[in-house]
Amino acid sequence: MTEIIRVHDAPGAAEMVGGVIGTAFHDLEVSAWIVPPEDDRRQILPGFFSRHAGHAFACGEIHATADGAAVAVWFHNDGSPLPPAPGLDEWVMTLKDVYADRFATLAEQMDEHHLHLPHHYLAYLAVLPEHQGRGIGSDLLREHHRALDAAGVPAYLEASNARSRELYLRHGYRDVGDPMVLPDGPPMYPMMRMPKRA
Repeated sequence: MTEIIRVHDAPGAAEMVGGVIGTAFHDLEVSAWIVPPEDDRRQILPGFFSRHAGHAFACGEIHATADGAAVAVWFHNDGSPLPPAPGLDEWVMTLKDVYADRFATLAEQMDEHHLHLPHHYLAYLAVLPEHQGRGIGSDLLREHHRALDAAGVPAYLEASNARSRELYLRHGYRDVGDPMVLPDGPPMYPMMRMPKRA
């Protein structure tokens, strides 16, 4: 059985979470769309995700496997737009213009599709490549879904590709509207899960 822990705000915690996400997401189509060169992507993504992880400590919660092989980053959303991660916009603006523009385009698309009702937002579910295919992501989902079901709270996410969409469908998520379409980029799939009654 997968041991799951809650990650607390401590020195190096956001960087650890960001590193897991950056590594797990390195080969995703959307990651390659934002930052095409692999070397640049390897350097940029962990810093981007670390800033989001730091924000989640204040506005949500992060779960991880005890061995650090996988993480789930959740934001608690009251139905209004989430405040931006402190310093994130400034950090993005230090990148090459083409990368900054694509980060901004992705953020705009996500904002346009986001739910306007209270929910928990699964920003990132990431499993290191060598641990994928073992059901670890499903274990992380079930852990938080139990709490959401008990509290009667919906969940929302954007699936990054058709494969992850299939995973979320198996966990009770349903499509919300049309897929997000990035300019010359891959589609992403807004999805919502209603809480299950006991």
